[in-house]
Amino acid sequence: MLPLEVDIEDLKRGLSDVERRLVPKATLWALNDTAYEVLDHMQDRMEIVFDRPTRFAKNAFMVWRATPSTMIAEVKERPSVGSKHFLKVQERGGARPSTGLERLMSHRLPYDGDIKAVVPAAGAKLNAFGNWSPGERNKVLSEVQAQSDKRSNSTAASKARRKTRTGYFVPRKGSRLSPGVWKRHGKNQITKVLHFTTAMPKYNERLRFYDGAEKVFDARFPIQFTRAMQKLMNR
Repeated sequence: MLPLEVDIEDLKRGLSDVERRLVPKATLWALNDTAYEVLDHMQDRMEIVFDRPTRFAKNAFMVWRATPSTMIAEVKERPSVGSKHFLKVQERGGARPSTGLERLMSHRLPYDGDIKAVVPAAGAKLNAFGNWSPGERNKVLSEVQAQSDKRSNSTAASKARRKTRTGYFVPRKGSRLSPGVWKRHGKNQITKVLHFTTAMPKYNERLRFYDGAEKVFDARFPIQFTRAMQKLMNR
């Protein structure tokens, strides 16, 4: 959360009586207009830091407008943003929390090793934002979960799997294949779709929202305040 506020008494210094009466309303307008400029800065910053940021990321913040009773505008997370939103890690750095998909896979996939995180591999299908395709994700979950069926340990089922020309599978721990999800293409070709890691990815502090936001506020509020005063004086 980034609260934006000013000392109205400072703004009144050197003004006429008429102008002094207009300061509270001009301040209110300027706070809100500047808050939207700060929000624009945050969203523009995502375009620089991230590769094709999603709407989910860019809409994580909103402006809570100042009112005559509060005289504080805020740029803060939407109520729908959870405590583990990935932008929090991108702002402060450190290991990111596990995702719902990772928790699901660690409990339901037929893999006897440790799964802390999953990362798309070179063979993964990606969507327009560079993230793992939901369509392929659903196919993977459907097909590899079937491996955990008790019948998958039978000799007949093992032979049937070896005859399968296409499909997704998870190799056993200790296999010559690295941990993750693989896809068969015909009889002798396979590609890796998903990596399994035993540690959570760590991020450097990279967004610097607050540093940049304060600079935007310092630069733009005086301009917005002057503009608001001019509008009120010309009424």
